[in-house]
Amino acid sequence: MQENLSPHINDDERVARLATVGQLSAGIAHEIRNPLTAVRGFLQLLQETQPHRYVDIALGELDRAIATVQNLLHVAKPDMDDEPYRRVSLRAEVEAALYLFQEKTYQITVERVYTGDDVEIFAKVNQLKKVIFNLIQNALEAMGGVGRLRLGHWSAGAHVYLSIGDSGPGIDQESLPLLGTPFYTTKPQGTGMGLTQVFATVYQHGGTVDVQSAPGEGTTFTLRLPINAEVGGLYEMELHYEVGQTFMGFFQRNQKAFYDQLMAECPLSVRLLEASSAEPEDLFRSVNELVLLLWESNQRELLTMGQRFGREGAKSGVAIHVIMELARGIRRMLWTFLRAYYSHVDIDHEGIFVLENKINYWLDNYLTEYFIHYMGYKDEILQAQREAVDELSVPVIPLSATRAILPIVGMIDTHRARVIQERTLTQIAALRLEEIIIDLSAVAFMDTAVVAHLFRIVDGINLMGCRSVVTGIRPEIANTMVTLGISLAGKVETRATLQQALEEAR
Repeated sequence: MQENLSPHINDDERVARLATVGQLSAGIAHEIRNPLTAVRGFLQLLQETQPHRYVDIALGELDRAIATVQNLLHVAKPDMDDEPYRRVSLRAEVEAALYLFQEKTYQITVERVYTGDDVEIFAKVNQLKKVIFNLIQNALEAMGGVGRLRLGHWSAGAHVYLSIGDSGPGIDQESLPLLGTPFYTTKPQGTGMGLTQVFATVYQHGGTVDVQSAPGEGTTFTLRLPINAEVGGLYEMELHYEVGQTFMGFFQRNQKAFYDQLMAECPLSVRLLEASSAEPEDLFRSVNELVLLLWESNQRELLTMGQRFGREGAKSGVAIHVIMELARGIRRMLWTFLRAYYSHVDIDHEGIFVLENKINYWLDNYLTEYFIHYMGYKDEILQAQREAVDELSVPVIPLSATRAILPIVGMIDTHRARVIQERTLTQIAALRLEEIIIDLSAVAFMDTAVVAHLFRIVDGINLMGCRSVVTGIRPEIANTMVTLGISLAGKVETRATLQQALEEAR
C-alpha cells in the first residue's frame, strides 16, 4: 500500500462546491422545509376526514421532499450536530457495518487486506459509521449480488487509509469528478446525497477521498484520515476522591461517570448488549463485577465469569466485534480511573509496572475465556444444525416392507456424500430392504470427486444384498460419469424418471 494516491478528483474544487451548497442550504432550509411541513399537516387532516389514494400519494411525495431537504442540510453543514469526537477503529467499524449486510455478503466474495496495527483515529463516530455504511451499500448495489467486495486498511506516516472496492461495472472517467455533488448519481433511483455525505464528512475530519474506477473494472474508494495525536491517551474526567479512600471505594463513588463515559465511547455496543439482557441494569452490574475481580486478581471468578458470559453472549446473538469494542472501552476507562486515583495516592514506578501487568494480564485472560466459550457454543450450534441437516438429507421413504425410495435433493459435497453412504447402508440393514430407488432428479450439482463417491455407494448396497435402481440422472452428471469411466452395467438399473420406476414396481 502506498501513501500517495493518484489524484483522480480535485479535492479543492469539491470542497468549494460543498461550501457553496452549504451556503445555499442554510438560506433555503426554513423557506422550503417549513411550508412543506405545513402542507403535510393539512393533508393529514384531509386524509382523516376524506381519505383518498391521491392524498396518500401526495403525503409520500412530501415525505421524500422533506427528507431530501434534511439530507441536503445535513451533508452541507455537518457541524450542525453536537456529536463529540471519540477514538474509533476504522477496521472495527467496517466489520460492524458488514454485519448489517449479512444476507447480501453471503452471496459474494469478501476480500480483506488489513496490514499493520489497528490504529485508532479521533473522529465523530456516528458520522464515520454512515460513511462506511454508504460506501459498502453502494458497492453491493453496483455488483448486483455477484462479485467481490475488496476491503483494505493500513497506516502510513501520519494517516490511516481505508479502501472499499467492488468488482461492479465501474464508472467512466468523465463522471468521476462529479461524484459527491448533490443530486448527481449513477443509480436510477438515487439522489447522490449518500456520496455527498461521504465527501463532506471525510473533509470535515481533515481527510481526503480518492476514487479509482474504469468501465468493466469496478470502483474503489480510498479514504485517508489523519491520526490525531490525542488517540491512545486517556480520558480527561472530573472524578471525586476522598482522603484515605481505597481504589474500589473511589470507583464505587464515581461509577456513574464510568458507565456514562463507556456509553459515550461504545454507544452501539452498549445498546446491543442492553437489548439482549433481561434488565438494562445487567450490563452496569456486570461491568462493576468485572472491575472488582480484576482489582482483586480473582482468577477463579474471572475465568468463570468469562466462560458464563461467553456462552450467554453467543446464545443471545451478540456479535464478537461488539464485545471487542466494549472491552477496549472498559480497559481505557479503567486506566483513566487508575490514573485519577493515583494522582492522589503515592505509587512508585515499580508499583505502576506491577499494576499494569496485573490489570492487563487478568483482563486478557478473561477475554480469552470469553472468546473460547463464545466460539465453543457457536461450534456446538453449527454441529447440531449440521447433524439435523444430515439427518433430513437422507430420507429413506419406505414403499413397502422390502422396498423404499431415497430422494436426494440439492447440492452434494464430499461430506454429504459420506453421510448419505453411512445412513443409507444403516437404514437398509435396519429396514431389511430388498430394493431401493435412488432419485437424483433434484440434485443441483456434483463435482467429479462426489460423482465417483456417490456411485461407489451402489457397491455397498449390492454387498448388503439389496437391489439398486437409480432414476433422474441429469445430462451433466451422465457426462461426468462418461468422462470418469464410471460404468453401472451389472451393478444397478437405471430409469429416466422416478415415476417410471414406481410404475414398474407395482
